[in-house]
Amino acid sequence: MRVVLFYQSLISDWNHGNAHFLRGTASELLARGHEVEVYEPRDSWSVQNLIAEHGSEPLVEFQKAYPQLVSHRYDPRWGGHGGPPLQTLDGDQQLKPDEALDGAQLVIVHEWNEPELIERIGEYRRSNGNFVLLFHDTHHRMAGHESLPFSLKDYDGVLAYGQVLTDRYLHNRWAKRAWTWHEAADVRVFHPLPNIPRTLDLVWIGNWGDDERTTELHEFLVQPVKDLQLNAEVFGVRYPDEAIAALESAGIRYRGWLPNYRVPEVFASARVTLHIPRRPYVKELPGIPTIRPFEALACGIPLICSPWHDTEHLFTPGKDFLIARDGDEMRQLIQKVLSEPAFAEELAINGLARIRERHTCAHRVDELLGIYAELVSETRELVAAI
Repeated sequence: MRVVLFYQSLISDWNHGNAHFLRGTASELLARGHEVEVYEPRDSWSVQNLIAEHGSEPLVEFQKAYPQLVSHRYDPRWGGHGGPPLQTLDGDQQLKPDEALDGAQLVIVHEWNEPELIERIGEYRRSNGNFVLLFHDTHHRMAGHESLPFSLKDYDGVLAYGQVLTDRYLHNRWAKRAWTWHEAADVRVFHPLPNIPRTLDLVWIGNWGDDERTTELHEFLVQPVKDLQLNAEVFGVRYPDEAIAALESAGIRYRGWLPNYRVPEVFASARVTLHIPRRPYVKELPGIPTIRPFEALACGIPLICSPWHDTEHLFTPGKDFLIARDGDEMRQLIQKVLSEPAFAEELAINGLARIRERHTCAHRVDELLGIYAELVSETRELVAAI
């Protein structure tokens, strides 16, 4: 099957967690013998920020880490029929629908694409294609909105990040169909590395962001580490000067951006990690974790979370990971994990088992192919009835 994916970026994960899942699902589809083409804007903000901070070397390193994955970078302007072919990686050609979508059987368009592109792909499908067309909502831009800035009338349905988002699409009649499609761990990359010594007490990997969890980061990360005088490090981007100063005052080393494929070795070097979700996720989108808990548990590291409600029962809190209700309890739980090796090992084993049982990219590809088969079957039945 030929699968065509339109995303913000495959090659850059700078402040772009959706790249993690995209890489994992694309790798899984390729491993099963499918043809996969990924398209991304040449000047995506994630790539531009990555290059501005670190130059072009991370793009070269990405290709070494994922030799099976190729991204077609295009000028966001929509090209007409004919013309020069779309170039790969450093190209600057317009996107031409006949070339990108020719022979496609499944096309997925991510929400971070420009509204014009989202609608134009739908229009092309209506007049030129017989492929299954799905919209992928992962970052909750639609949460809290009463309408969409584009139409999905030509799409077969929506792949939504969580049930609360699926319900919103259906309730508001934004799409014909919607399925809950959670992110998951790419276990080809994220797995335990037992030969790496655990030299750190604690590591946190995440972006500081736009004051969406500043209070939570101080309560659940900075203060407990300071109180316990831990050997700790933090990785991520978009840290203002005052955030870096707060980390330094707590004795926490700030390490900056970390390529996501190197996260497993960092997790392997620490005895515990944390998940501190952003406030809007907790309040407006209950039940939806980011991809970080999946990846942490897949690496076999004990995980402690600040409060979030697992309304969809993805995990078993208290068994797969711990939840701290406030900063004092976070300090107590960190101390328990660090001082009781048997307890920490049991927690890590349980979390890893849950990932392997339910939350790998292979599981999600099974779900995706099931959705595809369902839609194809319905189309055939409709044609036969006519």
